[in-house]
Amino acid sequence: MIQSDLSVILPEIILALYAMAALLGAVYTSKDGMARLLTWVTGGVMVALAGWIASNGEGTNVAFNGMFVDDGFARFAKVAILLAAASVLVMSQDYMSRRGLLRFEFPLLVSLSVVGMMMMVSAGDLMSLYMGLELQSLALYVIAAMRRDSVKSTEAGLKYFVLGALSSGLLLYGASLVYGYSGTTLFSGIIQTAQHGEVSLGLLFGLVFLISGMAFKVSAVPFHMWTPDVYEGAPTPVTAFFATAPKVAAMGLFARVLHDAFGLAVADWSQVIALLSVASMFLGAVAAIGQRDIKRLMAYSSIAHMGFALMGLASGTVFGVQAMLIYMAIYVTMNVGTFAFILMMEKDGVPVTDIGALNQYAKREPGKALAMLILLFSLAGVPPMLGFFGKFYVLRAAYEGGLAWLAVAGVIASVIGAFYYLRIVYYMYFGDEGEGLDKNGSPVLWGFLMASAAVMLLGIINMFGVEGAAAAAAAALVN
Repeated sequence: MIQSDLSVILPEIILALYAMAALLGAVYTSKDGMARLLTWVTGGVMVALAGWIASNGEGTNVAFNGMFVDDGFARFAKVAILLAAASVLVMSQDYMSRRGLLRFEFPLLVSLSVVGMMMMVSAGDLMSLYMGLELQSLALYVIAAMRRDSVKSTEAGLKYFVLGALSSGLLLYGASLVYGYSGTTLFSGIIQTAQHGEVSLGLLFGLVFLISGMAFKVSAVPFHMWTPDVYEGAPTPVTAFFATAPKVAAMGLFARVLHDAFGLAVADWSQVIALLSVASMFLGAVAAIGQRDIKRLMAYSSIAHMGFALMGLASGTVFGVQAMLIYMAIYVTMNVGTFAFILMMEKDGVPVTDIGALNQYAKREPGKALAMLILLFSLAGVPPMLGFFGKFYVLRAAYEGGLAWLAVAGVIASVIGAFYYLRIVYYMYFGDEGEGLDKNGSPVLWGFLMASAAVMLLGIINMFGVEGAAAAAAAALVN
């Protein structure tokens, strides 16, 4: 029994053992002297694990009496999480080392947070859910405050910790209510208490608190208040990490809980998710208009995009889950490229985040400006970029799920949100002549920027197979 259980969670075990072995190795050697090598090795381990998970997994495997579920849905999310984390690690090593921030703890903390994320998307029980969530969160609290000589970074870590503790409290209270009214912590047992769509009032309250705790992790309104300050205060590579892998994990957890534990009570949670979706889309679209700091702008952009992803979940259908997975895959790819560009924004070697610094950028760096234009158009959902098709999928899912009003609201929010993306394009091509930014020669960042932009263009042909993989993953979850 134990051997079969361990074989199911082997990827998580391998990554956790690697992190601990690397920690011991770094402590007993030159510590920060091997931080750059450790970053590259960690990224390579994550890519190798992603390839292994993508090629070896089939069917649904359950471990520890249902507490851990390895199915097509979990594997899709894990591959996205691992590739996103590896990309950010590789992008960050030059930026962090030049500023004395690349300590050996950074890639190891990222690894441990990824173990928690992988646990989250495979959770089949309220206890394993919480264990994965806290393993992810504790590592993220630390890396948010990694820049110890910066007041903003320390403030970012403290705000994230305090509000994260509040969200954990909400989630735990919801879990205790669900356990009290269902008599079990297993998702497979909870769903049996909601037969025929009949949910007791206590169980419904528990579900609402669970949704509130998870909404914090995806920075959905009204649980978004930490996002702009943490995005702005944390070191930019950490912000890039926050904007990618944890979002996939949190959305995966959202879908897992709603469908595995409350899949027979769609009518009870669909309207709640729809409300979170519409509030997130509009606040993210409107609040970003006044932002001058590109990291804060990306924070509000993230809030709006999570609103669109939640739109797919709100439909409560298999196609809705597929649409959400496609949207998250596209969103992560766009964000990796966008943050590669932000990491290259420097003046005299000092990071610059004011969007006004991009005035006439296209004259000095036409290639990078064009790639950023493609990514911004894709973020805005302008056809024929891949971002447009991501939004098309979730809008279609909402409409076919009987939420036509939500689809209409999404279109309106998308039009509003296009303003602040297109404003950056305007600055780059038509802004006033300024001092300009340094010509950053990092080949790694340039490669990620160009690759991400190319995916937004070439992906419209067949989405590189993501559409079919997302359909199989959604079918594995909603059965």
